[in-house]
Amino acid sequence: MPNIKSAKKRVKIIAVKTENNKAANTELKTDIKKAVAAIESNDANKAQAVNAAVKKIDQAAANGILHKNNAARKKSALVRKLNANA
Repeated sequence: MPNIKSAKKRVKIIAVKTENNKAANTELKTDIKKAVAAIESNDANKAQAVNAAVKKIDQAAANGILHKNNAARKKSALVRKLNANA
């Protein structure tokens, strides 16, 4: 446990940021799963679901939750699945 006041504050701040990142990651994974489920079930709104997931992926990359190459890979995989089931 830190003894210095600023170090104690950093521990609290890191805990809050970790929780925010976990929540954002969970939301992102949920949207990706919804898009994949829509693609596999041939839902009429599968393109909209993929667009929503791609937007979330872009936002996560912009906020530093995902690396830009990781985001590009996830988007590419979703679009490939969408085009394969078209």
